[in-house]
Amino acid sequence: MKPQRAEVWRRLGEPDEQIGSVNEPRVTVENGYTWNEKWLKRGDVTRVVLWNRYDLVGVFRVEADGSWSPELLPES
Repeated sequence: MKPQRAEVWRRLGEPDEQIGSVNEPRVTVENGYTWNEKWLKRGDVTRVVLWNRYDLVGVFRVEADGSWSPELLPES
C-alpha cells in the first residue's frame, strides 16, 4: 500500500514548491509519469514527488543532468 499524503509530508517535510492540485482536472505527463500535482523539495538533494489525484505516483531524485531517479520514501 502506498503512503498517504500526510505520511509523505511527515517524512519529507513541507514542499518548497507545489504545482497543480489533487483536484486539478488536467494532467501532465513528465518523464513518462502522469500527474496532476507535483511537489518540489530542494536541499542537498532535490526531490520531485508526483501525485495523480490522491495516489502517490512516486518520489524521484533529480540528478545533476536533470534526469529523475526513482527513490524509496525515506523512513521517518
